[in-house]
Amino acid sequence: MALRDSRTYDNHMTTTAYATSPSSALSPAADAEALRVAYEVTRLATEELCSPLEPEDYVIQSMPDASPVKWHLAHTSWFFETFVLRPHLAGYHEFHPQYALLFNSYYVAAGPRWPRPERGLLSRPTVADVMRYRRHIDQRMQRVLRDLPPAAAPTVLLGIHHEQQHQELILTDLKHHWSLNPLQPVYSQENMSPAGDAPPLNWLEFPEQLAWIGHDGHGFAFDNEARRHREFVHAFRLASRLVTNQEYLRFMADGGYERPELWLSDGWAVRQARGWTAPLYWRQQGHWTVYTLAGRRRLEPAEPVCHVSYYEADAYARWAGARLPTEAEWEVAAAGAPLAGHFVESRRFHPSSAPAADDAGPLHQLYGDLWQWTASPYVGYPGYRPVTGALGEYNGKFMCNQMVLRGASCATPRSHARRTYRNFFAPDARWQFAGIRLAEDRA
Repeated sequence: MALRDSRTYDNHMTTTAYATSPSSALSPAADAEALRVAYEVTRLATEELCSPLEPEDYVIQSMPDASPVKWHLAHTSWFFETFVLRPHLAGYHEFHPQYALLFNSYYVAAGPRWPRPERGLLSRPTVADVMRYRRHIDQRMQRVLRDLPPAAAPTVLLGIHHEQQHQELILTDLKHHWSLNPLQPVYSQENMSPAGDAPPLNWLEFPEQLAWIGHDGHGFAFDNEARRHREFVHAFRLASRLVTNQEYLRFMADGGYERPELWLSDGWAVRQARGWTAPLYWRQQGHWTVYTLAGRRRLEPAEPVCHVSYYEADAYARWAGARLPTEAEWEVAAAGAPLAGHFVESRRFHPSSAPAADDAGPLHQLYGDLWQWTASPYVGYPGYRPVTGALGEYNGKFMCNQMVLRGASCATPRSHARRTYRNFFAPDARWQFAGIRLAEDRA
């Protein structure tokens, strides 16, 4: 599928000048230019991720939780059209009167929505139509960005980070789509050679403390990262790296999927109903193999175990005589750690056994490689209030029956990661790049 620009992207956009608060104002002209460049770089990066695809790849939907690539490309454009162009570009005319219905996700206040499980039924608009839609939005966004109203700046930046979330979803959803294909398609084999042994597992100790948790207001953050508040954190120990495939195989060999005493009640019910006996994408063919975006290959024992649900992560932790960290513990442990790791820019698209070159430890793989399940339910921080209007539906309405993940993954843009980021998924979700880091109470 031809794209408008075949340049290799380097998605290191600057976000430190902005915040999502409606009262924020964009002041220096240099900040406005940085936002314009960030918009363009992010939009190019999304399309660059699609460069290995054929038109047929854009339209499939393998389960209700995953969306077609074509839908992601259109929805991110709909976001800018709805929340930036309509309110801030005088005389703006929508590209198509039905696209708001087709590409609204869950914003009830923004109007009716096409059912999520049926996105894969839409053969029209075509991929070419969606790309024309993106061009239409980009051209008009450039007009807004040349003379940016201060009130629009926070929403533009929110839209950029929203699109980065969908860049990650394009990869995770595509992986699920393709994993069901007997041809086991290959997205990229770049940088997929084994990276060596995992570092030794050590335990780092952290004293009890009254810790500041949440975003401090400097730079971009989603509204669910506020308000910054204090939490009492008991003394704990945190594993220096993620759990490996080899370690998880021992759990499986010891009957981990057959022992209800290791599982939460809901998790055991889901495991039985869905027949889970191994992580998603694993298959036993004399030896264990795993489907990756480089195709199906032999399971590497030293790589971090990937594509496990919260239920599986919690069961493994119980089996190991440990537990999952709370999100406050994870944030305390990550204080001062560099933003290092294998992000989407590494083009591995799969977790690595060895830390990235810039990941000096002593806590390895805090960022990049895999999101890490925590023991914390996804709820609002003390004093949290969603913003008014449709954008208030971005995060707050999901604060029920979800668990928090911290860090970032090999599908996350580096500029999208930060210590206070609160990712969240239902406890049975397995198609995301999620892994396990253990914690222990410290006497």
